[in-house]
Amino acid sequence: MTERTIEGTIIAGERLEPVEGRLVIEDGHISAIEEASVASSSIICPTFINAHTHIGDSIAKDAGSKLTVEALFAPPDGLKHQLLRRADSEELIEAMAATLRFMQRAGIGACYDFREGGIEGVEQFRQASASLELDAIAFGRGDPSVLEVADGYGASGAADGSFEAARNVALSAEKPFAIHAGEVDSGDINAALDLDPDFVVHMVHPEPLHLERIEDMRVPIVCCPRSNLLTGVGTPPIEELLERTLVALGTDNVLLNSPSMFREMATMVMVLGVDPLDALRMATVDAAAILDRPDGVLEEGRPARLFVLDGGSDNLVGTVDPIRAVTCRAEVADIDEVSLAPI
Repeated sequence: MTERTIEGTIIAGERLEPVEGRLVIEDGHISAIEEASVASSSIICPTFINAHTHIGDSIAKDAGSKLTVEALFAPPDGLKHQLLRRADSEELIEAMAATLRFMQRAGIGACYDFREGGIEGVEQFRQASASLELDAIAFGRGDPSVLEVADGYGASGAADGSFEAARNVALSAEKPFAIHAGEVDSGDINAALDLDPDFVVHMVHPEPLHLERIEDMRVPIVCCPRSNLLTGVGTPPIEELLERTLVALGTDNVLLNSPSMFREMATMVMVLGVDPLDALRMATVDAAAILDRPDGVLEEGRPARLFVLDGGSDNLVGTVDPIRAVTCRAEVADIDEVSLAPI
């Protein structure tokens, strides 16, 4: 049996309560959280779950900065799709691998990626993530046969075509189905909800009827505020969504944003006025709950998937609010350690 102890302020349990003390790990699982006075200023946090990414466009970071959402991303001829078609396979795999390495170093333990390119695209994604401990979850796109190799299906949007076949195959395969909706306007939301998705991405423009349906269905929503701000489509009504369902955070396209959950949470708090604890919950507890994952929470019996912030770094020394420190102040450079025990 292997055992180790980490001391500091532990962001503990589903309530994300700061507890000064010791976290004990045995054979990759948390065996105890002991409240005690300790000398360490470290902050011990559950690893983030980036609930919506497109890492394929890592090959063209910051391209098309003045284009509309449609010109950037609409299939089949948006700029992203043109770039992906032209990309060499090895170049694409290495670009995705670099992004995944950054995410793991940045305290992200899992990402839910909408992966273009059908079966080949998913296989490239697997190669890119093969050497990492981060859980790279592939939501394949294109023909429903992609579900033979993908972990789930990620639909572009109900306005782009019919996804009933893909939804049915996902149900039969007992794999999650997710879809974009309500990014530019409300026109595709009802059709997306009609597919009974496991979660919906964006939801910037829900109308009262849509909010009622979301609440009745308890369909989780993944919000990507930095992406929405950059593309000029607006921002989601976070408080109204939080009142009705689970809400998680994603960083969306690497073409637009660095996949940093620190930046995403800071945007939630500082720009959208979200409470820091709610922002942290969206990046951990609730993002894990969407796919019924055991991580995103530090408590006895859970896998030890966590990162340790250096509370004595020049950036963090003197902080008196560990939740706000994690959501609004911390940077990747403040991370001393990322521990990703197998699930």
